Amino acid sequence: MVEMGKMSRAEAVKRLVKLRAAINRHRQLYHVEDRQEISEAALDSLKRELAQIEARWPDLITPDSPSQRVAGAPLAKFEKVTHTVAQWSFNDAFTEEDIRAFDTRVTKVLGHAPDYVCELKIDGLHLVLTYEAGRLVTAATRGDGRVGENVTVNVKTIESVPLNLTEPVDLVAEGEAWLGRAQFERLNQARIKAGEPLLANPRNAAAGTLRQLDPKVVAERKLDTFIYDLSFLSLAGSRVNPRAAAQGSTLSLPATQAEELVRLKQLGFKVNKHFTVCSDIEAVIKYWHKWQKRKDGEDYWLDGVVVKVNNRADQEQLGYTGKAPRFAIAFKFAAEEATTVVEDIVFQVGRQGTITPVAQLRPVLVAGSTVSRATLHNEDEIKRLDVRVGDTVVIRKAGDVIPDIVKVLTELRPRGSKPFAWPQTLEACLPADGAVKAGGGAIERVPGQAAWRCVNKNSLAQLKRKFYHFVAKPAFNIEKLGPKILDQLLAAGLVARFDDIFRLRRDDLLTLPRLAEKSVDNLLSSIKARRTVSLSRLLVALSIPNVGEETAADLAEHFGTLTRLEHASLEALQALPGVGETVAQAVFDWLRQVENQELLRGLLREVAIQNEPAKSQTKTNLLAGFTFVLTGTLPSLARDEAKTLIRQNGGAVSSAVSAKTTHLLAGADPGTKLTQAEKLGVSIIDEKEFKKLINYHG
Repeated sequence: MVEMGKMSRAEAVKRLVKLRAAINRHRQLYHVEDRQEISEAALDSLKRELAQIEARWPDLITPDSPSQRVAGAPLAKFEKVTHTVAQWSFNDAFTEEDIRAFDTRVTKVLGHAPDYVCELKIDGLHLVLTYEAGRLVTAATRGDGRVGENVTVNVKTIESVPLNLTEPVDLVAEGEAWLGRAQFERLNQARIKAGEPLLANPRNAAAGTLRQLDPKVVAERKLDTFIYDLSFLSLAGSRVNPRAAAQGSTLSLPATQAEELVRLKQLGFKVNKHFTVCSDIEAVIKYWHKWQKRKDGEDYWLDGVVVKVNNRADQEQLGYTGKAPRFAIAFKFAAEEATTVVEDIVFQVGRQGTITPVAQLRPVLVAGSTVSRATLHNEDEIKRLDVRVGDTVVIRKAGDVIPDIVKVLTELRPRGSKPFAWPQTLEACLPADGAVKAGGGAIERVPGQAAWRCVNKNSLAQLKRKFYHFVAKPAFNIEKLGPKILDQLLAAGLVARFDDIFRLRRDDLLTLPRLAEKSVDNLLSSIKARRTVSLSRLLVALSIPNVGEETAADLAEHFGTLTRLEHASLEALQALPGVGETVAQAVFDWLRQVENQELLRGLLREVAIQNEPAKSQTKTNLLAGFTFVLTGTLPSLARDEAKTLIRQNGGAVSSAVSAKTTHLLAGADPGTKLTQAEKLGVSIIDEKEFKKLINYHG
């Protein structure tokens, strides 16, 4: 090797080529193949030499140089990237019954039982990597499936992402960026010392890391990746499906998913080594059980197994639904459990006065998230568990559902503990006006139910919840008026009924703490903008028992005006499709209570109702007899817009999937409704198919 001071430019060019190749090779060995030929110290020495030569001849720096992994200057914001390849997500299976049903559907379509590939489902952030001539040009997040964020600068700091592939191909690869358990714990320990809030879970930490505007922060957190999908591949600059041939490539193109994973590794990507081919669904279930037990032994968090039909031709035959491949499914692990201590049992009061006991827990990491509260449901559940303050308990969390306490470890119970005594009064049930009356704060058990409720129907806790709901997005949507300001208004006596909001004066608002003149002016403007409201939004806002967005829309559409609804008979309400006897009775009773009639009269003095066309005024009957449920985010239609189109064309909209549902309109990131629809054999369509049904060209 020529000494740095005596090195010519020509010698530098040659040396750089060798250094980059050597560094990339050893990076590949360490990060992809899990083996080392030289120590990390030796590799660092090569990197330092590379940096020294490039510092002397900056014009010789190439975008794919290993030195470019070093974090650069902070960004002002992230650019948006339109994906060239549609980003799909997987439907979920939670039980053996679910996965066998998936196998039955696949086998029925194919006419034969396929082989499957099982891959570990990493709980991280989805990445889309685009390479041109073998060089990384773009790294993006999934976003909404069509448009993501350009995080290329940050991804270049991740050692396991190759800046240069082993072949000069054009391709799009997909995978997962993740933060290891050990690194996650180190980061949280550092945050504790610094007095900073803890990172909630590794996935959010990984997502937040990649969205850091300062790449130096990203580099310090040491993210890792696994790549699992080759979306497009080409040598000639014209991208083709990877099932087609790429002339001149030394790689044979994959005919199976298992071969694709091998090819990805050959190209230089880090691929999770634990994938396997299963000859039938029983082998899949066996693999799932094995990793259910072993999942905590890896440095990365796992939340299931991705099951894919192995043969590419079979995959093409099965195709896609509106948002997911029919040839693949995410087989989620069973709910995860952990132990912690009950520090207190408190109560929440809902809008209708229903009381829910909640256990306050010593914070614990479970299912990838820090948990500090668990629902106890009702008095009967507390008695069944015999849960007490100070008890060590087993909590279970599945997905995003609020955790449950499933068991009390009585052998760890403190001495002298006493059974929890259900209260007879609650401060939260005291009257909103503060007056102390006989029975103030009293609670009662709902006849025939396990639930308890406030005797007083106008408690402060209920009133707060109702006001929060009144201003929320599905109701009046008063953007600048949130819970904190509402609490101040209620405490100051500036509002007691909904119509008081529209009579707020600037001088009164300026007396509230931490409300400056500009904030007050913005708040008043926001309120003024909501002095006209649709009938359906008004019905949502009133907190009528059992009336949600869908029922409110049905009522508004059927009756057209508030006056017609107020005069509707119980029989007329019960006859309305989608409104059962319980809901009809609740609406009928609410509208006939004197205090509610006074509330409506007061509101109508302040706001105007935008009446909605009666159902008979639909434009077409193209969807007559069809009942739709919506899930996920549609590409171009807002959800309210889609619902309106359904109703205008004679269809009905429901909030839940049932035997009466005929169509599920699915967008990106659908919820459990998709799984329910598949089980019931409901027709699942995307926005494009929906528009065809109604001849919509907007």
